[in-house]
Amino acid sequence: MMIPEQTDVLIVGGGPTGLLLAGDLARAGVAVTLIERRAHGSDLTRAFGVHARTLEQFDARGIAEQVLEGGATVDTLRLFEHAEVKLGELLDSRFAYLLITPQTHVEDVLRKRAIELGANLIPGAELVTFAETASGVEADVRHEDSIAQVNARYLVGADGYHSKVRETLQLPFPGKSVLKSIMLADVRLAAPPQDVLAANGVGDAFAFVAPFGDGWYRIFAWNRRNQVADTEPVDFEELREVTHRALGTDFGMHDPRWLSRFHSDERQVTTYRVGRVFLAGDAAHVHSPAGGQGMNTGLQDAANLGWKLAAAVQGWAPEGLLDTYHAERHPVGKEVVRTSGAIIRAAMLESKVGQLVRNTVAGGALSLSPIAHKAAGSISGIGFTYPRPHGADRLVGTRAADIGLTGTADRLYAALRDGKLALVTNTPIALDGHADRVQVVTPADPDQQPMLVRPDGYIAWAGTAQSFDFPAALAGSIA
Repeated sequence: MMIPEQTDVLIVGGGPTGLLLAGDLARAGVAVTLIERRAHGSDLTRAFGVHARTLEQFDARGIAEQVLEGGATVDTLRLFEHAEVKLGELLDSRFAYLLITPQTHVEDVLRKRAIELGANLIPGAELVTFAETASGVEADVRHEDSIAQVNARYLVGADGYHSKVRETLQLPFPGKSVLKSIMLADVRLAAPPQDVLAANGVGDAFAFVAPFGDGWYRIFAWNRRNQVADTEPVDFEELREVTHRALGTDFGMHDPRWLSRFHSDERQVTTYRVGRVFLAGDAAHVHSPAGGQGMNTGLQDAANLGWKLAAAVQGWAPEGLLDTYHAERHPVGKEVVRTSGAIIRAAMLESKVGQLVRNTVAGGALSLSPIAHKAAGSISGIGFTYPRPHGADRLVGTRAADIGLTGTADRLYAALRDGKLALVTNTPIALDGHADRVQVVTPADPDQQPMLVRPDGYIAWAGTAQSFDFPAALAGSIA
């Protein structure tokens, strides 16, 4: 594989975020090159959960079933003994559950899709430096013991916590370390919990367990009594003891196939865009693993950015569209940092009285329908909305439901698979030369309000058929 001299978009980082973005850009006909410093795919799989909103995004790309293969679905999250979030009852989605599957499996599916769509993926290639020019970005890339110069119109840093892109931009990454010496393991269980992701903290220990669906279980455990460096090996007996202390049982865990240790930070970059350079995924935000939202938030970043970059490359993006990436995704990242941090701090309470109050309050609050729905929407990603411009319809900026359609595609997310915007209407509406980027679909409900749905499944415009104007409708999603 050769490093190209020219590309429309250069992506740095071949994890889930970069791979989804590469596939989306290639689907849109954009020349995209992804470089990944690892020569081979990593077997490190810290991330393990795929939430409902991410599965909807996969569905809109025709790969949800592939991601679901071999995984386990969990429809109840049990926190702190008495608190439960019942995703199956609370989410209005075809995917009203949490999918437990290794990050490596998600990456395999996304990598295959990106390659099939024509993305240029180059493993063993490392970004050395870059500089913005009048027309794009010049990047020096090390590959096979030589340095190649790549000229790209845009550059995206999806290169993780230690982002070279963020470092080169000299952007601050404010925040702090929250947990040290977190133990991870994949194990067999003699007496596994049933269809539940269980988590609990008892002051000096915190643990959760989740099924992969193939007989293996992910264990996450933290021991206040033994804070050691990330490089120290995990003692399996300590892992068993800490899990038992936190959850009341070690579930008969045995035969670990993988053990690791890491620390957890809460950080968010101040801006997701600097000129022609963008940050996404862990390069832009990192947070506690509580809630399992890390990989999901990065994938949502990619889904938001991909169609906008394609529009800019192809010359039909209204002014300011690329700025909406930061405007829409930075608040989401901030909220994920906040909510995941709140869960982990609640788990770390040392006081017995504090733990009792936590358990009682959390259980009582989540028994109330409005709070339960909000919690489920936040954890799953279903509930996140984007800023709505003044005067816009209340639907603008909200997630589009997977409504039924008449015609070739029987539902909205199936219709989104070609990467175009979808104009949902029962009334003929003229597209005035924009038919190459907008498809018209007919809702099964004759009373459905006309709306324009973006490729990432959010509503850009809603109103009357007489008021529709494509450039204005697209610009209407710009706060």
